[in-house]
Amino acid sequence: MSAVAPITPEIIALPRRQTGLPNLVGMSRAALGEALLAAGTPEKQVKMRVGQVWSWLYQRGVRDFCEMTNLSKALRAELAERYRIARPEIVTRQVSTDGTRKYLLRIEGGHEVEAVYIPEEDRGTLCISSQVGCTLTCSFCHTGTQKLVRNLTAGEIVGQILVARDDLGEWPGSDGRPPEKRLLSNIVLMGMGEPLYNFEAVRDAMRIAMDGEGISLSRRRITLSTSGVVPEIIRAGAEIGCMLAISFHATEDATRNMLVPINKRWNIDTLLKACRDYPRLSNAERITFEYVMLKGVNDSDADARRLVKLIAGIPAKINLIPFNPWPGSPYERSDWERIEAFAEIVNKAGYASPVRTPRGQDIMAACGQLKSASERSRKSRAEIAAEAGIA
Repeated sequence: MSAVAPITPEIIALPRRQTGLPNLVGMSRAALGEALLAAGTPEKQVKMRVGQVWSWLYQRGVRDFCEMTNLSKALRAELAERYRIARPEIVTRQVSTDGTRKYLLRIEGGHEVEAVYIPEEDRGTLCISSQVGCTLTCSFCHTGTQKLVRNLTAGEIVGQILVARDDLGEWPGSDGRPPEKRLLSNIVLMGMGEPLYNFEAVRDAMRIAMDGEGISLSRRRITLSTSGVVPEIIRAGAEIGCMLAISFHATEDATRNMLVPINKRWNIDTLLKACRDYPRLSNAERITFEYVMLKGVNDSDADARRLVKLIAGIPAKINLIPFNPWPGSPYERSDWERIEAFAEIVNKAGYASPVRTPRGQDIMAACGQLKSASERSRKSRAEIAAEAGIA
């Protein structure tokens, strides 16, 4: 994947662009059909025109109606009068020494979110955001120290994918032929925000990502991570059908209440029942349990044994995440020997337990480190520790 070879860290600041008209990016096929009707498309042509515009937006990545050459000039002009083709604006683009790319993106209202592209030998994964900030206040997560501002729209969510493909040069060339190998092959909803608290927009954006005539990613290449919004978990399986990850992090309610406060509403037993009921759950489509390794908090042998007992009978893998420090964080990363001992217990119980390699740490792009630069309400280390119950 030469396009994302490791290079020295850099920051590129780009100018702001104006916004205004309704955005076609993120509209459902039905909504796009209504837009085309409003622009004067004869009803009998709407289905065909929707397919054409859809392809231009998501397979060719065009940013100007003038490029939609199989539409009449009159229709292109009318669409340009009524609508726009917009992505989030890149405010800064940082590239880590390991090739990870972090984008600070400006959306409507001047708000900012972050997305991260992680290149690997066999895939390229884009971690995208679903909210500006987060309401869950998980005490180990940097994003959790930022107040929730608002949900992203479907267009702002899918727009992050388009921005990354722009930056990677992944659209077809002038001959219309796509690149031989996809650089962006996987999506994880693990950025800023809780995806299941913005369900409809996330669902609609992921339907565009999975559309065979759109971005065309398999549902099995999309993973939605939730901290445990139990009522929406089954709905996600039914209406999105992607892979599920649970931000788990503790084996006892008292500890999880401290780390992941949503546990006070839906505790471990309730969450695991929803996991067992998740549609399509099988050995081929396992749930990922994410478990951040916090020194002296959740990393004991007893924690490891409780973990495998709790998830018994659930087709699953355990993703062990060495804690990624951030300014003011009240926790420390578990020692490597302790992580290995924990993983060994989980492995012996028959569960895969890969240890996630921290990526992009030099640009604060690793798991749990995302937090937009525009966020103003910063908490002190003492405030964070007090909320975590470890003051």
